[in-house]
Amino acid sequence: MATRFQVDVVDYPTQREALHRVRQRVFVEEQQVPAALEIDALDPLSAHVLARGSDGEPIGAGRLTPDGRIGRMAVLADWRGRGVGEALLLALIDAARSRHWREVSLHAQLPARVFYTRQGFLPEGEVFTEAGIAHQHMRLVLDGAVAIDSADQAVAITTALVHRARRQLWLHSRQLDPGVLDAPPVLEALRRFATARHDKQALLIVHDAAAIAQAGSPLLGLLQRLPSVFRIRQVSDPIDRASASACLLNDAGDYYFRLSGHRFDGEAGLALRARSRPLQDGLQRVWERSRECSELRAIGL
Repeated sequence: MATRFQVDVVDYPTQREALHRVRQRVFVEEQQVPAALEIDALDPLSAHVLARGSDGEPIGAGRLTPDGRIGRMAVLADWRGRGVGEALLLALIDAARSRHWREVSLHAQLPARVFYTRQGFLPEGEVFTEAGIAHQHMRLVLDGAVAIDSADQAVAITTALVHRARRQLWLHSRQLDPGVLDAPPVLEALRRFATARHDKQALLIVHDAAAIAQAGSPLLGLLQRLPSVFRIRQVSDPIDRASASACLLNDAGDYYFRLSGHRFDGEAGLALRARSRPLQDGLQRVWERSRECSELRAIGL
């Protein structure tokens, strides 16, 4: 099957049949959602996106309701894992931005949570059941900073920053943030970042290499296998050693800053260069004052 496809914002009345053909196959036939729930009164009021393959056949769909909720995200089974879902999601986010909305939300099926976290959606509240399927409420702030106040949100925003990085990541962490950087979604995002095409660079500033080595962070194996991507330095200046903060940022203008590095709560923002740039300048100065951390390269894992 060809991998080329196109995603467009479409007119619901004229593309109704194509949209519901995709949704019928995914929700009703595959997931056994009652047919009566697949179409509702919000459909004519919502913005819709439709993906078509190179042969013109519909392969994916999604909608944005008037209250700012993304939903009815569906991709035919043969096309999953090929970028269609991400293209649909980004098109819906762009539609929300064109309306000058500050945020969007969605109800994610549990297996799809990581898919949404990669674009900055944060989990909120408890898991609930909708149409007989377990879901998680998630929210994306489109304009401005957002407070991070739980471990789940810390993992989600870290995953997003790594996924959204183009060629560079900066990380300042006392001991490689146990509970965050060793979380499976973050490790997978770091692996993808490091092994993707184009030159990549991750600059890691740590405080206690001996403690990291003793703890045996799962991240160390990745750092050792790809030393050309991951560079590590340990702070040496007394002022830097006394700093309690932690920070992660990328070259897309995204950041996650914690005043107390041993805690999850902090502030994050996507595409906010006015905020991320001073943080990067500060990390650059710490990097220049720090020493190469060769001892972490020598651990056999």
